[in-house]
This record gives sequence, C-alpha cells and structure tokens, in this order.
Amino acid sequence: MIAELRCLVCQNQNLADSNADLARDLRAKTHAMIVAGASDPEIISYMVERYGDFVLYRPPFKSKTWLLWVGPFLILLVALVIFGMTIRKSRRPAPLTEAERRHASGLLDQEG
Repeated sequence: MIAELRCLVCQNQNLADSNADLARDLRAKTHAMIVAGASDPEIISYMVERYGDFVLYRPPFKSKTWLLWVGPFLILLVALVIFGMTIRKSRRPAPLTEAERRHASGLLDQEG
C-alpha cells in the first residue's frame, strides 16, 4: 500500500523508496496508523485529505485530475498532427518562380 503513495518531494518515487524527510515522516505516520488498526483505505483517505490526489500514483479521474489522465494523449495528438503537417508539406513541391518557369520552358524547347 505504501508503494502506491507518491513522495511529494521527489515526485518520481514512492514513499517506500524515498529518503526525503517528508517521506520518512509519512512512513512513520503510516506505521502509526497501521499499529492503531487503520485499514489501507483509511490510510489512503487520510493522505489524500491532507495532501490531495497528487499523493496517489493513480489519482481518480475527476474534474481536478482530468488533465493528468488526458494530458499525455493530448500531447501525443498534437505531436502527430504537427508530424503529419510536416510530412504533407515536405511532399508538396514548391511552386516555380517566373524565372524558373522560363528556364524550364527553354530547356523543354531545346529537347523537342
């Protein structure tokens, strides 16, 4: 259960792996709650109440956390659109200038 809680200082480590002072305090608080007979949902509820949904590695999908869930897909979508536009633009030949047209026309006239 403690591995499902994020260290608020490190942010990329769970409470069990973090050596931050806050993580040590939260591990001690969790241990005290377990000794007092608190269940996992009660401990998680306490942590969320005190620190918000960010303390969870898998926050629930709701109005405050939708960007955490949808954000990576939005970034991927934007990247794919930009990539597609870049590919499409690179495949389209650039229009010839008037001088280039005359030069090409002259070359074609010489061959025929």
